[in-house]
Amino acid sequence: MKNKTYIYHLLFPALIYAIFTGVSVGCAIVFFKFCASHIIRLSTAVYDQLRTHPAYIPAAIGILFLCACLYAAVYHFHSNLRGGGIPTSIGILRGLIPFRWIYNFCGVFAMSQLTFFLGVPLGTEGPSVQIGTALGRGVTRFGSRTTGKKHAAWDRYLMTAGACAGFCTATDAPISGMMFAIEEAHQRISPMIILVSTISVTAAKVTSAWLSPLFGINTYLFAPMHLITLKPQELWLPILIALAVGLFAVLFLKYYLFLRTLWQKSTAYLNRILPIRVRGIFGAVLPLFAVLLLTLISGLVSETNLSSGHHLIEQLMHGHLAWFLLFALVAVRMTVMIFANSAGITGGMFLPIMALGAMISSIIGGFLITHTPLTAGYYPVVVVLGITACIAGMMKMPLTAIVFAIEALSAHQNIVPVLLVSVLAYFITELFDAEAINETVLEHRLEDLRRGKEPITVDTTVSVEAGSFAIGKQVRDIFWPANLFVLSVKHPSDSKAEMDERGDKTLRAGDLLHVRYETYNPQETAAELAAITGTQKPEESNKI
Repeated sequence: MKNKTYIYHLLFPALIYAIFTGVSVGCAIVFFKFCASHIIRLSTAVYDQLRTHPAYIPAAIGILFLCACLYAAVYHFHSNLRGGGIPTSIGILRGLIPFRWIYNFCGVFAMSQLTFFLGVPLGTEGPSVQIGTALGRGVTRFGSRTTGKKHAAWDRYLMTAGACAGFCTATDAPISGMMFAIEEAHQRISPMIILVSTISVTAAKVTSAWLSPLFGINTYLFAPMHLITLKPQELWLPILIALAVGLFAVLFLKYYLFLRTLWQKSTAYLNRILPIRVRGIFGAVLPLFAVLLLTLISGLVSETNLSSGHHLIEQLMHGHLAWFLLFALVAVRMTVMIFANSAGITGGMFLPIMALGAMISSIIGGFLITHTPLTAGYYPVVVVLGITACIAGMMKMPLTAIVFAIEALSAHQNIVPVLLVSVLAYFITELFDAEAINETVLEHRLEDLRRGKEPITVDTTVSVEAGSFAIGKQVRDIFWPANLFVLSVKHPSDSKAEMDERGDKTLRAGDLLHVRYETYNPQETAAELAAITGTQKPEESNKI
C-alpha cells in the first residue's frame, strides 16, 4: 500500500477535484451544445429567409456591422476570447497565457453562440475545451475558498482535466479526450496527468450521458456506422488517401501562413490610411466586418459554406457531391475559416478541419469508385480515413487521430488502415516541415501578447518546504512554471535519501532545487513556484 503522504496529498485531492471538474464541465458543455444546436438552426432559417427575400440583405449587413463592433469591444477588454479555443487553451495549460476564468467562461460561451448565429465556419469543440479549461480553474478557486487552504499548485492539473472533459463531452470520445492532454496540451506522459484527466473525463462522460437525453441532444458526434472491413490486399487504399490528404495538409498549412501574412499586412495598411481619431475603433472593427461580410456572401451562395461543417461531414459519409462542387467548397470554407481565425473570431477549428478532410477524401472516393472496381460501399470508409489523416497531418496528433477514428468514426474494424493513414499523413507533414495548425496559431497569439516585452532569465535555488505541494511527487509529475528547468535536486544530509528506483526523483521536505527559468512576468512566475515548493525567500537569485 502507498504511503500516507502519497494518498492524502495526491490520490484523494486528485479524485475529489477531478470529479468536481468533470461534473461541472459535463453540465456546462451539455447546455452549451443545447444552445448551439438551437442557434445554428435559427441561423439556417435566417439565411433561408435572406435567399428568399433579398430585400432584407441591406439590413443584415447593418446587423453584421453592429456585431463586428461588439466583437471588437469585447476583444479589446478580454483578448483571450479571440480565435480558436484549443490553441488558447494549450497556451493556458502550458502556463504561457494568463486569464481570468469567470470572464473567460462567460465570454467564450456567449461569443461562440454569436459566431454560430452568424454562420461563421467555426466549430463547438474549441470553445468546449476552453470552457472546460476555465471551469478547471474555477474548481481550484472554489476549493481554496471552501477549505481555507491554498490549492494554486493544482490549478493547471484541474484546468487540464477540464479541457479533456470539454473535448470528451463535445465529441463523445473519452479516450481521445485523455489523449489530448498527453499528445497536444503537454506533449508528455505523466501519471498525474493521466490520473486527473481519466477521472475528470469519466465524470464528464457519465454526466453527459444522464443530461443529454433531458435536453434532447445526442451524446455522440456522429451516428454509429457499419463500415466495410478492408482486406490486406486493399491496404493500397489507405496509403493513397494518406498521400493525397497529407499533401493537402501541407498545402493548407502553407496557405494559412500566406493568408495570415496577407491579413496582417492588410490590417497594418488599413491602420496607416485611417485618420488618427478613428484608427483605434475602425482599425479593429473593419477587419471583423470584412470576415462577417465574406461569411454572409458565401452563406447566401450555398448553405454548406456555413457553420462548423458537421452536417456536411454527415452528408459526405452517406453520399457524395459532384467533384467540382467539392473543390469550390474546399476553397471557400478554407479561406473563410482562416480569415475568421486571423481576425480572432471566437470558435473552434477541429470540426472545420475534419470537414476539409471529408471533402478531399470524398473527391478521392468518387474518382476511385468511378474508375476502379471499388463499389459505392467503400465510400464511407474512404471519408473516415480521410478525416483521420487530416487530424493526424494538420494538427500533428497521430495518436489522437487513431483513437478518435475508432471511438467517434466507427473505424474499430479497420484499425490497420487507420494506423497507416495516420502515420503516413503525419510523416508527410513532417517531411515538408509543416508546423501543426494549433502550434502555429498559438505562436501568433504569443507574439501578440509579448510584443514590446523582453524576457528575463532567472537562476535561483529554492527549498521544498514542509507541507508543500511538491512533497511526495516526482519532478516529472509537477507542472512547473513555463520555461522552468530543474537543473539539480540536492537532498538534506540527514535524510539518508538515495536515488529512487528507476532513477526517479521524488521530492522530500528540505530538498534543495537549483532551477532556471525565462519569464515575461517575474512576480507571477515566483508566485507559481512558491505555490509548488512553499512560500519562501529564494536562497540565491541571479538575473541573466
